[in-house]
Amino acid sequence: MTEPATVRWAEPGDAAAVADRIAAELSRPGEKRIAFTGGSTPIKVLALLKDRPLDWSTVTIALTDDRCVPDDHAASNFGKIHAALGHSGAKFERLEEGMEVTPFDLVWLGMGEDGHVASLFPHMRAMVRPGPSVIATTPIPLPPEAPFDRLSLNKKALKATKEIILVVTGASKRALIERVLKGDDRYPVADFLRGFGPPVTIYWSE
Repeated sequence: MTEPATVRWAEPGDAAAVADRIAAELSRPGEKRIAFTGGSTPIKVLALLKDRPLDWSTVTIALTDDRCVPDDHAASNFGKIHAALGHSGAKFERLEEGMEVTPFDLVWLGMGEDGHVASLFPHMRAMVRPGPSVIATTPIPLPPEAPFDRLSLNKKALKATKEIILVVTGASKRALIERVLKGDDRYPVADFLRGFGPPVTIYWSE
């Protein structure tokens, strides 16, 4: 039976601390599955890991979500992650609409100013699928900085993991999270912080 999510704040919660968490995951024996968030934060964290003697060949990397653009497009999350780790020996799992998702060892989430996680927005058009899977989503309205349809892991896929890390920066995002933890359920992130699911560790820095 799924338990209510437990939430803790990492101390410290900066990019170096996130890098240490990813390194610890890679150092565990056996095969690992990690879902990476998009955006610029993973690239900063991976830059901190590039000189460490880590065995990426035991890791399968998926994305929590991506924009429906070619790999070489500036807005492609897959393109950025693959450019950073393509020669590391890591295995990559592309998002395909309707694909069933195998559980993860770690899911790395970011969060927008509107409380969205992956490409699950407060207002969106989205496919509905019952199990852990990849769905097509379109934010409403389309953000002008990224006016694209998306592919995203659905809630069940994001929660099919041993742990979630939520990595955020800035005072406004911390304030939103604190409102959610006090009971404000208007934001998509609330289902991960206050619903049933795996434990969540919040990495926050200014």
